Amino acid sequence: MSSVTRNPVILAVLATIALFVIGSTFAIVPETRQAVVLRFGEPVRIYNSYKPNETFGHTGAGLKVRAPFIDQIVWIDKRVQSVAMERQQVLSTDQLRLQVDAFARYRIVDPRRMYISAGSEERVVDALRPILGSALRNELGKRRFDMLLSPERSEVMQNINRSLNRVAAQYGAEIIDVRIMRADLPDGTPLQSAFQRMRTAREQEALTIRAEGARRAQIIRAEADAAAAKVYAASFGKDPQFYDFYRAMQSYRTTFAQDSQGETSAILGADNDYLRQFRGR
Repeated sequence: MSSVTRNPVILAVLATIALFVIGSTFAIVPETRQAVVLRFGEPVRIYNSYKPNETFGHTGAGLKVRAPFIDQIVWIDKRVQSVAMERQQVLSTDQLRLQVDAFARYRIVDPRRMYISAGSEERVVDALRPILGSALRNELGKRRFDMLLSPERSEVMQNINRSLNRVAAQYGAEIIDVRIMRADLPDGTPLQSAFQRMRTAREQEALTIRAEGARRAQIIRAEADAAAAKVYAASFGKDPQFYDFYRAMQSYRTTFAQDSQGETSAILGADNDYLRQFRGR
């Protein structure tokens, strides 16, 4: 035994074997990763699996023990991941071709199912990307282009989220959010044509509003004239002489108003009935 301890080569070999055994027995699971323990290729245990509303530091991470040389560990990210969709061309209901960029954020919530159905996180991304594009085309194909600029856009995102979540659940994933980064019209003639249609629609809307305003103004003026006539008729019935005097004064004000040079000329006979209010009673 003393000869063994004195031989540095043997000591180095024994230390290497000991480190290898320890490394195969113990594993440190970080807070940001989930560990799927495989025994002969089958998942037998999960360390630090995702739980909603869990407290950092009390998640099951840390030093773990496994059977050496038998158990293997597959690491799965516990954080929120994103999958970007390649630019898609979508035809809206008003026959506009849109160039759409979108992305989805997801998290692996069932690592066992993810490993059994996909085997790796890269395959999950490869499975979700075409589904995201398909759901986006189906949903935007039911809407007009201007709907993407209105509050109805949030409803579109929720529908895409639900559609994508049904597929993601098969891979042990949960869709957190879906966002459209850009939705542009193609450059050139389609863009100019869309702008022209939008301009024509707004001009027609403006004409409708102006026509409605003119109609309401005419109604208001007619009602005011009717109310004024009613007041005039009531005052004439109470005091005909005062009413005649008042109307004559209004007529004089209009007739003898000064022109742009500040002068007014009128030639009338002294016995003209129009000037009867000047003659007194």
